[in-house]
Amino acid sequence: MNEHVPAKVSCSFQTRGKQLGIADGPEAITQEFFGDTVRWRRAGIADGHVSITGMQVEDTVGADYVERGIRTQLFPARQPRDKPTARERVCRRDTERLLIAIALDGCNRLRKRFEAVVELSGTFSGQLLGPADEGYEEARRVHNALVDKRPALIARCSGVADVVDAISLTRKLGLEVAVRGGGHNVAGRATLDGGVMIDLSPMKGIHVDPKGRTARVQAGVTWAELNRETQLHGLAVTGGVVSSTGVAGLTLGGGLGWLMGKYGLALDNLRSVDLVTADSKVLRASKDEEPDLFWAIRGGGGNFGVVTSFEFQLHPVGPIVNGGLIAYPFGQARGLLRFFRDRTASLPDEHVIFGGLIHAPDGSGTKLAVMVTCHCGSSAAGEQAMQALRQYGAPAMDALGPIPYSQLNRMLDAAYPKGALNYWKSSFLDRLSDEAIDTMIACFEGCPTPMGQLLIEHFHGAVTRIAPDDTAFPHRSEGYDFLVLCEWMKHVDSDRCIDWTKQTYTRMQPFFGSARYVNYLDADDMGEPIAAAYGANYPRLQRTKSKYDPKNLFRMNQNIRPSS
Repeated sequence: MNEHVPAKVSCSFQTRGKQLGIADGPEAITQEFFGDTVRWRRAGIADGHVSITGMQVEDTVGADYVERGIRTQLFPARQPRDKPTARERVCRRDTERLLIAIALDGCNRLRKRFEAVVELSGTFSGQLLGPADEGYEEARRVHNALVDKRPALIARCSGVADVVDAISLTRKLGLEVAVRGGGHNVAGRATLDGGVMIDLSPMKGIHVDPKGRTARVQAGVTWAELNRETQLHGLAVTGGVVSSTGVAGLTLGGGLGWLMGKYGLALDNLRSVDLVTADSKVLRASKDEEPDLFWAIRGGGGNFGVVTSFEFQLHPVGPIVNGGLIAYPFGQARGLLRFFRDRTASLPDEHVIFGGLIHAPDGSGTKLAVMVTCHCGSSAAGEQAMQALRQYGAPAMDALGPIPYSQLNRMLDAAYPKGALNYWKSSFLDRLSDEAIDTMIACFEGCPTPMGQLLIEHFHGAVTRIAPDDTAFPHRSEGYDFLVLCEWMKHVDSDRCIDWTKQTYTRMQPFFGSARYVNYLDADDMGEPIAAAYGANYPRLQRTKSKYDPKNLFRMNQNIRPSS
């Protein structure tokens, strides 16, 4: 983690060449080790946890700040309990006593942590990064800049043995753990404050068997990287519509993509996975090995362990397909979305169309109604399908036609830059009625950001011919998933962008069914939304969770609680 940390320390340590100990007090600890979480101990105050990230130690500390940390009310000595002003500040004497407790206990926890990390560093093949290490700032950041968390340790794994050791270290230290694949999840579940991030992004191995039409893919691979290798042989598997998305997270939660009408979701094409469990066991799960686990990971996300590699069934695709984007002025949105509804009522498996309301990619803020599409069948059939989409009328932009599949998969990447702030809400529609379309349009008129979108993703074909209980992913009916996708670039705009997203979602609720897509659930979609995402499969998932992760170590996700 840090080359200056000695193998044996006794309540003192070095960082950035500076010797620290108890005498330095909490100021030094907070300045040098951001993100450490320590236990507050003081007679008469209930134990609790508080993050000391960025804490500024002054002569006095606001009582409200302290109370948020220890999760109980705090009243300074000799102050009446019924006066509001009594809780505005804690007297200097009491403040110092609190901070000394932090320093003593925090130093001891850090000593234990460093000893464990130093021991691991002798065999760990990847990188162990702490807050003081070069590369930590870049490694801790995820795709969504609205998520800004500081792990105590980032374990950047280069192989399965590193993952085993990282999980063992996490248990030894008693810390929480998050798992990062491509780091694209909008809810930010790939990271956490004060715990261990197991970062799989360095694991980039891909092996394609063109004769067997299979691919073995490590968990740090993105869809752009996988498509590049499989398309050398004219093969592909359903992947994300944005190529910078990680293979791991998308697949474990479902896997919508351009090929799902013909070949099903990404998870429908899994043959096996390799996985490290909460007790650091390495397992292979398939229909023949650990079948209950194999059922659960196909839709159950990262709840059951750390998946280190995936084996996919591949299919002949391209390298040239037909597809692209066609856009119309926003004033034609009502007619265009009704046309989209009519066209999707009778599509062949080879043809996937998504509709929506977006802003022009030039940053002008011009609102547009669009259809984006892929036809993976014959060239003649694809050209005919593109021509049919042009029948609505004269477009503002027409980018339909023959296109390499890998390029089609990158077509939307620029609209989702890393470092943008994101807040999304999603639910399946009961049906795409005229009233739902009109409400969408009315909501989009008030969109506060030129990067905001309202999208409608159509389900049909192979994805709907799998029984709801064949995998943990239960949403197998033909229909539409509705997504409020809000992006912006400045933190000052966060409140109004988030408010617009929530208001739009609320106004669309009369048109929703009961189902939700787990990969689109945000950080505030916990509890009932999780159960709704799995429907009748949820009890079985809970039983499987109890078997493979009974203590719920892997809970920084769309969490399935053990049934016990």
